Amino acid sequence: MSEEIKRTEEAAEESSNFIHEFIKEDIAEGGRFAGMTVHTRFPPEPNGYLHIGHAKAICIDFGTAEKFGGLCNLRMDDTNPTKEDVEYVENIKSDIHWLGFDWGDRFYYASEYFEKMYEFAVQLIKNGDAYVCQLTPEQMRENRGDLSTPAVSPYRDRPIEESLDLFSRMRAGEFEDGAMTLRAKIDLASGNFNMRDPVIYRINHLHHHRTGNQWCIYPMYDFAHPIEDALEGITHSLCSLEFEDHRPLYDWVISHIDAPSKPRQIEFARLGINNTVMSKRKLRYLVEEGYVSGWDDPRMPTLCGLRRRGYTPVSIRNFCERVGVAKVNSTIEYSFLEHCLREDLNENAARVMAVLEPVRLTITNYPEGQTEEFDVENNPNRPEDGTHKVLFSRNLWIEQSDFLEEPFKGYFRMFPGNEVRLKTAYVVRCTGCRKDETGKVVEVFAEYDPETRGGNTPDGRKVKGTIHWVEAGAALDAEVRLYDSLFTVPDPDAHDYLEVLNHDSLKTLQGCKVEPVVRDAKPEQSFQFMRQGYFCVDNTDSTADHLVFNRSVSLKDGFKKGK
Repeated sequence: MSEEIKRTEEAAEESSNFIHEFIKEDIAEGGRFAGMTVHTRFPPEPNGYLHIGHAKAICIDFGTAEKFGGLCNLRMDDTNPTKEDVEYVENIKSDIHWLGFDWGDRFYYASEYFEKMYEFAVQLIKNGDAYVCQLTPEQMRENRGDLSTPAVSPYRDRPIEESLDLFSRMRAGEFEDGAMTLRAKIDLASGNFNMRDPVIYRINHLHHHRTGNQWCIYPMYDFAHPIEDALEGITHSLCSLEFEDHRPLYDWVISHIDAPSKPRQIEFARLGINNTVMSKRKLRYLVEEGYVSGWDDPRMPTLCGLRRRGYTPVSIRNFCERVGVAKVNSTIEYSFLEHCLREDLNENAARVMAVLEPVRLTITNYPEGQTEEFDVENNPNRPEDGTHKVLFSRNLWIEQSDFLEEPFKGYFRMFPGNEVRLKTAYVVRCTGCRKDETGKVVEVFAEYDPETRGGNTPDGRKVKGTIHWVEAGAALDAEVRLYDSLFTVPDPDAHDYLEVLNHDSLKTLQGCKVEPVVRDAKPEQSFQFMRQGYFCVDNTDSTADHLVFNRSVSLKDGFKKGK
C-alpha cells in the first residue's frame, strides 16, 4: 500500500461522523452488538461499471470497517439477471483494489443464497406472512391506493396450501413472466407504500450469468438484501439515503424469518456532482450508442474513466473523505474533485516540458551544431526525486500562442523586439518570424544572450515573460487529448441529457512535442507539463511508437475554498 493511501487512512481514522457514532453506541457495553466485530459489506449490482458515486460508498463501507478494526465483504448483488455480466464483476473487483481496499476471502454472490431465500419465502407462506398474487403489474398499480385509501389485493386471503402449491409451480416454470408474484402480507393501509404487501418474488425467464437456467423466479432486492446481510453476519448495513423508507421492510424481513443475525441498516446521502450523470442506465446508453468511446472514456464519471484520465486513488479517497457523510443529499462542484487531484499531482507528478501546438524557434546567433544540457528538478516539492537533463540547441519548439507579431497590451511573451526567458535556459530577444504562403507563422527568430545561462540577468534587467520549449532534435512526437465536461449544463438530469451533451468535450492534438525523458513512461504515469497542466500516459492507446497523453486537470484551480 502506498504512503499516500496510508496517510489518507490515518486521516479517516481520526475523523468521525454520525455512522461512526451509531456504531460506537452499538458496540459499547450494553449495545446491540456489544463484544462483536464490526462487519460491513459493499453490494454492487454487476450491471455496469462503478462510478465516482460508488467510490463514496466504497470508502464508507470499507473505511468504516477499517476504522473499527472490523471486516467488509464484497458481494455481487446479482438477483436481477437482466443486465448482469462477468465483465462487470471483474471490473468492479479491479476498481476496488485500485482504490486500495481489499475484502480478503470474503467475496460472495447474492445468487449463492437463492435456495436459502426460497426456503425463507416458503417459511413466510407457511406462517401466513406471504401469498401468491395474480394481479398484473398494471392492476397492482391501479389498486395501490393513496394516503387516504388502502391498497387492495383480492388474493390476500388465499389459503396457505394454495399459495405453497402455486409458488412451487412458479419455481418449476409453469407460468409466464408477470403471471404471478409472491407478496409479503404486511399492511395494505400503511402510510409507507413499501409496506403495502410488497412483491418479494417475480417470474423472470432469463438466463443468469452464474446459475444459468436453474431459476425462473428471482427475489426482489428488498427481500434478498436483508437475508444476504443476515447470512453473512453483517452488523451494519450501510445504504444510500433512498433506502431509508425501505428500512421498515428490511427490519420486517429479518424479524419474520429464522435469521442467524439481525443487522442494522443505516442510511447516508449519495454523492452528487455537477456537470455529470451517475445513472448507470444513462451511462450505459452513452456507451452502447457510441456517444463515448467506452466505459473507460476519460470524460465518464466511472472509476475506470477517471483512472484513464489520470485521477489517482489518493485524490478520489481524499475527495470522498472531505465531502463527508451526511443525511441530506447535496451536489458537489466538479471543481472540488479536480482540486483534490491537483493537490496530489502537485506533490507527486514529475515536471517536464511539452509543446502542444508547436512552431519552430531558431536562435540565429547560437552556434550551428552545438548543444548543451540543463538540469531540471523533477519535482520541486520532492527534492529527493532529483533532476533530469534537458538538451538545448539552436533549433527549438515553442507554443504558437507564445508568439504574436502584433501583441496586445499586457502580453509579455515573444514578439519582435521583446525579451523572454526560455525556462531554465537563456534570455532571448525576438527578431522576427517567417510565414508561409497563407500568412501563417512557421518559424520564429531570436538571438540569445550567452551571459544569461539559467535565465539569470547579471545586469539586473527585468524580463517579464517566461516560456517553455523543447529541443527540436531530441523532441518526441505525441498525441495529446484535451478533455472538457461531457455536458454543457451543471444539472444534466434536469434536461434531456442527450440534448445537453458537450460536442466539444474532446480536442485531439497531433504532432505535439515532448521531452525525451517521457519515452519510457508507464501507462497512467502522471506528469506536469510546465505551464500546461497535469497529463498522464493513456493506459489503452499509448505505445512506445505512438505516445498518447490525456490532460487530467489544468494548473488553474477553479475551486473556491470559501464556498
